[in-house]
Parts: sequence; C-alpha cells; structure tokens
Amino acid sequence: MAAVKHALVIGGGIAGPAVALALGKAGIRSTIYESYPAAADGVGAGMMLAPNGLEALKIIGIDTELHAVSRPISHMDIADSRGKVLCRFSGLAGMQPGRVVWRSDLYKVLRNAVEAAAIPIVYGKRLVSASETADGVCVQFADGSHASGDILIGADGIRSAVRELIDPNAPAPQYTGHLGFGGGAPCGTVEVSSDTMTFVFGKHAFLGYWLDPDLGICWFTALPHDTPLTSAEVRKVPASQWLDRLRDLCRDDHPAQTLLRQADADQLIATGASEMMPPVPRWHSERMVLVGDAVHAPSSSSGQGASLAIESAIQLARCLRDFPEPCQAFACYEQLRRERVEGVAANAARSNSKKASGPLAKAVSHILMPIALKTFFKPDKMFGGQHGYRIDWAASALEKPR
Repeated sequence: MAAVKHALVIGGGIAGPAVALALGKAGIRSTIYESYPAAADGVGAGMMLAPNGLEALKIIGIDTELHAVSRPISHMDIADSRGKVLCRFSGLAGMQPGRVVWRSDLYKVLRNAVEAAAIPIVYGKRLVSASETADGVCVQFADGSHASGDILIGADGIRSAVRELIDPNAPAPQYTGHLGFGGGAPCGTVEVSSDTMTFVFGKHAFLGYWLDPDLGICWFTALPHDTPLTSAEVRKVPASQWLDRLRDLCRDDHPAQTLLRQADADQLIATGASEMMPPVPRWHSERMVLVGDAVHAPSSSSGQGASLAIESAIQLARCLRDFPEPCQAFACYEQLRRERVEGVAANAARSNSKKASGPLAKAVSHILMPIALKTFFKPDKMFGGQHGYRIDWAASALEKPR
C-alpha cells in the first residue's frame, strides 16, 4: 500500500489531471490547484497524440472519450515546396495510428474524468511558497490561503513555480526562434485526404496541414522571429499583418501559398513563442516533484509533448504506489523517465535548428532533403522507440525495467 495518502497537484492543464487520475488508480487521494480563476474551456490549438500517448491514456481509462473528440491520422506525408510528396509514413506494424485533437477537447475529457472521480479542482490558487517537513509539505497561495499534504506535484507548465521552489537555479525555457501560428481554409481549397497530415518543407518556411470535415483544412506554421513574444504580445499586432508576413514567407511554396491566401485573418491562431526546456538538473526534493512540461517540454516539432506528459504522470503514480518513501519513489520515477524525455527533446532540437537556419543552409537542405529521405528514412529506427513505448501498470516499480 502506498505510503503517500494525499498529494497536492499544482496545475490543472493536461499533466495535472492526468497525474491525479493515475494517483487515484494507485489508491492515492489528490487535490488539484489551478492558478487561473476558471476552467480553460476553448483554449489552445491542435495537437497530435502519438500511439504511445494513446496507450498511456488507456491506463487512466479515457481512451474511449478521447477517440470521440479526435481524428485518426493514418499517414504522414513529407512534401517539398512544389507539394510533391517525398515520403510517406503510415505507422508501425501493430500500433494504432496517432490522433489529432484540439487541446481544449483533450482538456475537457481529462477534466470530466477528474470530476467523475470526485477529485477536487480548486481555481484561483497561485502558488507562492512551500515548506517541507519530515511528514509532508505545506503550501501558501497568493490569496493568503494554505494547504497541506504528503507531497507536492508540480504540473504547472513550462514556467513552473514548483521548479523554482525545488531549485532556484533551475534553467528557464529556451526560445527556439519561431512564433507559432495556425488557421484554416475552406474544404476543397487543396486536395487532402481525411486521414493524412502533410508536412511541407518549403524554400523559406515549414507548414503542416490536415483536414477537419467540420472546420475545413487546418494548417500550422512557424514564423522565424528574432525575439520571443507571448501570445498576448502577438495579438497586439493586427492579425492581418502577421498573415501578410506568412504569405510572403511562403510565397514560393505550394500548397502553402494557396492555403494562406484563403485564410481568414479573424480566425488566425497565435500560440506565441515556441519554447522547450533544456535538461533540468533537479526533478525533485524530499517532498516535491515535477511532471510534464514543468520538467520536460520538448519543442512542438517533436509531436510528443502531451504524450510524454501523460506517460510521466502514470510512471510517477506507479512509483508512489510501490515505494515506501516519497524520495525513493521520486528517484525511481526520474530514473525511468529522464533518458527517454531528454532523447526526444534532443531530436526535436535538431529539427528546430534546421528550421531556424539561414538562407544558404535552407537552400542546401532543400536540395539534399529528397536524397536524404530516400536514402536514410527508416521509420522503424526513427519512430519505433518513441511510438512503441508501453507502461506495464501491473508490474511493480520496485523491479528494475528490463
């Protein structure tokens, strides 16, 4: 039986509810504290959940609900600036396809599951301090209120307050050199299959798109920008100006130019600066631990951010279920997760460096990419370790993984 009886979870986004559900499965009570005054309904852009993330969701029992609000992506095409498909990835044998979902829908599914499990969510609670004792942890919020529990779990995102409490010298997020944008175009603007996501590596920019029968053709892209801007700062500039810049950037690329020409500035989605976390030296203290983007946020180009967060939530719950002391559980959890998440982040960083390269490097890459894809593209090697990761919930965390 778990030595931890009650966990305080800071953050009610994706990782927070996921870890609370996993803790409940392990017989551990939790309370979620969210800094925002209300639920974040309708907030966020689209994201991919890879097969490993979908398998993790099965463990906390929300895979059926997730399927109802998402679409399978059976094929991923990589195309050049003319729209010519250079290679196609149709998944790996024995694995379900990844699924595209709006963050707001994933958030709602998780929140509904938390409410059904009678796990409390308390809004308007911005963490300001925490103190550890031999028996637990006490936290103070900005409104002057307090809470106590056996442990504190920081699921509070890439600008985690808990990370700074654990280590005041912890690294800050790193800007990848791009601002994220997304939008839509009417169905039929370009030919696209309903089960395919296409990644176009154009002469000057990258653009991805897929078909949502209800919304049209959804696209996303990255605009190189010298300085990072928050989504709020981006919104201070008229959306029409950003769209004009994107159109100019993709002026030589097909079908990017067609999609952007049909895009409505009023529906432009600005996600702000693309960021990632460098390796975090300290994942935990005696009574506090980090999960999700608070400790391992790869850049969006990894396609693994949400999936890794859900995996880590479940592995942390397994360790807390099986170890007699929190510090032992935390150490095991870090051992299970660090190498994997840092490897994914490093691969994504290499991809980002290509996107942020100068005109000459882009020109050379544009010439060499078709040859490289035909010669070196090995899906099993590239995606097998990421997509094939599985958690054995029934196995004891006390046993070293094989």
